[in-house]
Order: sequence, then structure tokens, then C-alpha cells
Amino acid sequence: MKSKLIIICLLSLSLTVSAQSKIKITKTYEAPEAIGPYSQALEANGFVFLSGQIAISPSNNQMVGDNIESQTRQVFRNIKAVLKASGAKLNNVIKCTVFMIDLNDFAIMNKIYEEEFGGHKPARSTIQVARLPKDALIEIECIAVK
Repeated sequence: MKSKLIIICLLSLSLTVSAQSKIKITKTYEAPEAIGPYSQALEANGFVFLSGQIAISPSNNQMVGDNIESQTRQVFRNIKAVLKASGAKLNNVIKCTVFMIDLNDFAIMNKIYEEEFGGHKPARSTIQVARLPKDALIEIECIAVK
């Protein structure tokens, strides 16, 4: 019984190490650096997981704009830059989560979102939150497939 348990533990450890060795970190200077202990994106098993993007300019690390339109447009510039660095595009996105501090701005965000994605319609959730990092008005995270 003890030897079976040891074999199972070793197999589990082997699978964990194997899975971790397939993870690729995406980093680009065309999008803002992470403002915390996380990566801009990670790729694993053909999926690209983008961390939430807010409207920070990569050139000076400052917030862009003070309204939902300008911030949403910057968020999409950042998303496209991270996707490009990972070898993907907006049409590879399969799921987005949109965090907004005011759902009264939903129509403006939704118009820009539709412009950016064109005919491509990834699954999406939109959530109103009390506050976002750097007092951003919007944050969008994505999952893409390559």
C-alpha cells in the first residue's frame, strides 16, 4: 500500500512539473507593465490568458483619458498589443470579462467593443464593481485560443 501511494505521489508531481513546463509568459513593452505580481499574459495548452487591462499608456505608465470612451479605446490598444506578443489577434479571443465602475456607461463601452471585434463575438460577462486599480473606469480581461 505504501509503495502504491509513493508511486501515485510521484506521478502527481511529474504531471505538475510537466504542466508547468508548458506555460509560456508573454511580455511586451507595447502594453503597460503589470502593476502587481502577475504577468501580462500566460499561454498554456494553446490558450492565452490575458490579465485585466486598464487604460494605462505603455509609454509613460499614466492613465489615459477621464471618460469611458477614451479609456475603453486604450484598453483595446493594450489588449491587442498583448495578444500580438503572444501570437494571437482579437479574432482568437473566446471570452472577455469586462469590469466597469458604472454600468450607465455600458452603451458607450459596448459600441467600442463591437467596433473592435467587428463580426467576431466572443462570450462575455460584464460586471459593475465598486473600484478598479488606479481608479480606472474599465478593465477587460480575455482568454484567447491559438
